[in-house]
Amino acid sequence: MATNVKRKKKKAEVMAEDGSMTLTGHLKELRNRLIICAVVFVVGVVVSLAYADRLIDLLTAMGRDYYEFVSIAPQEKLMQYFRVSILAGVVVTVPVAFYHIYAFAKPGLKKSESFFFKMVMLLGLILFCVGVLFAYKLMMPFMLRFLSTGIEGAEYIQTTTSIESYVNLCLTMFIIFGCVFEMPLITIILSKMGIINPQLLKQVRGVAIVIIFFIAAVVTPPDIVSQCMVAGPMVLLYFISIFLSGIFYKPKEDDDDEDDEDEDEE
Repeated sequence: MATNVKRKKKKAEVMAEDGSMTLTGHLKELRNRLIICAVVFVVGVVVSLAYADRLIDLLTAMGRDYYEFVSIAPQEKLMQYFRVSILAGVVVTVPVAFYHIYAFAKPGLKKSESFFFKMVMLLGLILFCVGVLFAYKLMMPFMLRFLSTGIEGAEYIQTTTSIESYVNLCLTMFIIFGCVFEMPLITIILSKMGIINPQLLKQVRGVAIVIIFFIAAVVTPPDIVSQCMVAGPMVLLYFISIFLSGIFYKPKEDDDDEDDEDEDEE
């Protein structure tokens, strides 16, 4: 009897009389989903630690022909193993987190909104992966080759780099290109919301290009070639974003006019 009463109380805390979920119910659901994501992250990190050697091998494969890697501090090599494993844990957790974000928000979304929400998350994940792959396969090998052999002469100088500096450069480039490749998707979302339009993007393109080159100068090694290699794809994606904005732009006036027409009909 007491057990049934407790169950009814718990059900009353989670569900309202009209069948909708209460604030307490939403908070409990959110807590459970966060716990699942945290468990996936921890498991991902632990499993990645077992394969940390292979992950480091994948990173260093791009630069082995041009650099000799050294560990300067006693803890440096071990710390890079942990860093790469933590990043791998994040990579594994992101799709799971996206799913739980969608599952948590789904009850409050319309059918069209639910479809758009799924497409945004899926395309965002794909574009980020494409950006990382672009950096790994194209940008980083060329950049590393140029930085080590771009200037002729002084062949007697042996090129070495610390494993920490190398991993920092690789992870920075991966994150930058992953985020940069999200630019078209962000433009589509903001254009559909009527926040930006192709005319605005065209007007500020000069300022945008200057900002892009400034960002590239900050995050890349101090040479003009590396800066242009990073800024070039960013500028290209900006112009692609202008084109996409012209396709998906939805003026706010249209929605206002429709509302006015509905009011007049009433």
